[in-house]
Amino acid sequence: MLKTKRYTITAALPYTNGPLHIGHLAGVYIPADIYARYQRNAGNDVAFICGSDEHGVAIKMKAKEESKSPKEIIDRYDKIIRDSFKNFNISFDNYSRTSLKIHHETAQEFFINLNKKNVFIEKETEQLYDIEAKEFLADRFIVGTCPICRNEEAYGDQCEDCGSSLSSLDLINPKSKLSGSKPILKNTKHWYLPLNKYENFITKWIIDGHKNDWKPNVYGQVKSWIDNGLQPRAVTRDLDWGIPVPVQENKNKVLYVWFDAPIGYISSTKEWAKKNNKDWEIYWKDEKTELIHFIGKDNIVFHCIIFPSMLKASGDYILPTNVPANEFLNLEGKKISTSKNWAVWLHEYLEDFPEQEDVLRYVLTANSPELKDNDFTWKDFQSRNNNELVAIYGNFVNRVIVLINKYYQGVIPKAESLSKYDVIVLNEIHSIPEKIGKSVEKFRFRDALKELINIARIGNKYLADEEPWKLIKTSPNRVATILNTSIQVVGILAYLSEPFLPQTSLKLQKLLRIELFDWDILRNKSILKEGHIINQQELLFKKIEDKEIERQIDKLKKNQSE
Repeated sequence: MLKTKRYTITAALPYTNGPLHIGHLAGVYIPADIYARYQRNAGNDVAFICGSDEHGVAIKMKAKEESKSPKEIIDRYDKIIRDSFKNFNISFDNYSRTSLKIHHETAQEFFINLNKKNVFIEKETEQLYDIEAKEFLADRFIVGTCPICRNEEAYGDQCEDCGSSLSSLDLINPKSKLSGSKPILKNTKHWYLPLNKYENFITKWIIDGHKNDWKPNVYGQVKSWIDNGLQPRAVTRDLDWGIPVPVQENKNKVLYVWFDAPIGYISSTKEWAKKNNKDWEIYWKDEKTELIHFIGKDNIVFHCIIFPSMLKASGDYILPTNVPANEFLNLEGKKISTSKNWAVWLHEYLEDFPEQEDVLRYVLTANSPELKDNDFTWKDFQSRNNNELVAIYGNFVNRVIVLINKYYQGVIPKAESLSKYDVIVLNEIHSIPEKIGKSVEKFRFRDALKELINIARIGNKYLADEEPWKLIKTSPNRVATILNTSIQVVGILAYLSEPFLPQTSLKLQKLLRIELFDWDILRNKSILKEGHIINQQELLFKKIEDKEIERQIDKLKKNQSE
C-alpha cells in the first residue's frame, strides 16, 4: 500500500527522576501509541518519537536526596522507564536521551541560530542566591510561605496546596533547600525569549485558526495566557547540570530545561533518521508532514506557546497540526502523588499482574481523561476485565475457535447461502473500521475502544441467537455458514485490536495463523478463506479475583499511612 501521509508523532519526554505510573500511561503514552499504530496500519509514514528528559532542577534535586550524581540518577531511571515502555508495548520508532551528544549539539545549534538572529533579549535581574551553597537557586530549590494560602511549604514557582503560580520573590520567609539558609538577592544575566513579540502569531494560529478542531482544554488554556498578555521568558538558568549556554561569557549557565527538552524531539528524530538512512528534515520542515504532540495538560503552555514561538523564530520548521493534551487521571478519588507514593507504578503492576499489560491498556483507555479529569479505581479495573474483556471479548473468540476445532478439526468451513441475519451482521461489522478510524483521527480513543468491544458484543449475540451447537446434526450446512461468519468477525477483531491491545492482537494472529498488516484486507467481506487452518483455543484473558484487588487497595492504604 502506498504511503499517503507523513506524521511526526511526539510523546512528552518523561523526567528521569522517578519511574512511570498509570497517570503517565493514560495521559500521554497509550493515546500516542494508539494513534501511531493506527496511522502505520493505515499505510502512512510515521516517526513516533520520544526520549528521556535528563536535565533541569528535578534531576539535581533527586541526586541530592539520594546522595548520588545526576548521571547515576538519569542512568537508573532511564532504564526503568525504557523497560516500562517496552513491557507495555509502546511502539516508539526512536527513544533517545537528552544527555546524548546529538541532543547537546542540536540544542546548542538552535540557541546559536536564534542568538545570531537577535531573537533573544539579554538582561540582568536580581535572583535569590545561597551564600553557603555558593549558587543561584532555581525555583524548586526555594521553599517558603505562600502569600495566598499561607502554606509554609510552597515552592518558588507554585504552591501545591492552593495551586497558585508564584514567583520565588513572592514567598514569605524563603529558605534554600540546599542549605536551609535564608537566600540573598544577587545580580545575574540571562537570555530571554520575548514571547510578547509572538502574541499576534499565536493568536492568529491557534485562537483564530484552531477554535473548532483543537480540544477545548487546550484552546482555553492558550486563550487564557494570551488574554493575560505574554511576557519574555528566560531560556537560561544558573545551574551546573544541563547543556552549557554556547556563548563566550557563559559562567555556570545552562539552557532552561523547557528550552532544551522539546528540542529533544528534533534530536531524537535525527538519531532515528541516521540509524535508518532517512532524511530527518522532511519530518520537521516539510509542510506536507503533520506534527502531533501528545502531552498532559501541565505541558500545554510549553507546546502551544513557547516551543512554537521557538520554531517560528527559527523560520524553517513546521508547526504542530494538533496538540491533543489530556487532563489528569486520579487514583481512587485522589490526585496521584509521587511524593506520597499514592500511585500505581508500572513496574510494580507487572509484578502483580504478569502478562496482563493489555488489561491495563484497555482500562486506562476506557477511562482516559480526554476532556476532564477522570478516576482509576481497582474495582473498576476488575469489573472491566471480568465483565468486558473476559465475558465479552475473550468469551466470543474462545467459543468460535472451540466450535471450529470441534466440528471441523480447525479447518474454516465453507459458507453456504447467507441468511438475511448473516448479511446484517457482516455489514455491521464491516462498518466499524471506519467508525474507529474517524474516532482515532479526532483523538477520541474512548469512543474508538467502545466500537472495538462492540464487535465482540455483536459476535456474542449472533452466536447466542443462532445456536450452532443445536443445529450440527440437523442443519450442518447452516452451522458451517454460521461459523464461517463468526470467524470473519474474529479476524476483524485481530486487525482492529492491534492499536489498542497489541499483545492480544498477536495472540489472535497466532490462533488464526495469520500475519498482519495490510488493512486494505478489511474491505473484503471474507478476510479468512474457507479451508484455512486455525490453531487450538487459548484463553486471551483471565478473571481477576477479589483477593487480588483487595491486595492492591491494602497496598495503597499502607502507603497512605506511612
